[in-house]
Amino acid sequence: MEELIPVNIVIGDRTYRIKTEPKDEETIRKTLKIINDKIIEFKTQFAGKDMQDYIAMVVIWYATQTQSDQLSATEQKDISGALSRLEEQINKFI
Repeated sequence: MEELIPVNIVIGDRTYRIKTEPKDEETIRKTLKIINDKIIEFKTQFAGKDMQDYIAMVVIWYATQTQSDQLSATEQKDISGALSRLEEQINKFI
């Protein structure tokens, strides 16, 4: 196991210090960029809310995005399986 490194992250207006493996730091930073960009997007769409509201909106958005991606992966697996079976049947007649 690699040694954990400290990383300062910012979500909304708050800074947090976490520890992570060095290989995960880039993924964490990319995810934080997505989250903070989405917070800014929601701030422009829904003026007058407080930061907790925006963070809650992003959490809901992020959770449903992940769920949609998983459904797409499942559907792709089903389609791939169906195409493989179809290919096997075609190959029987060739």
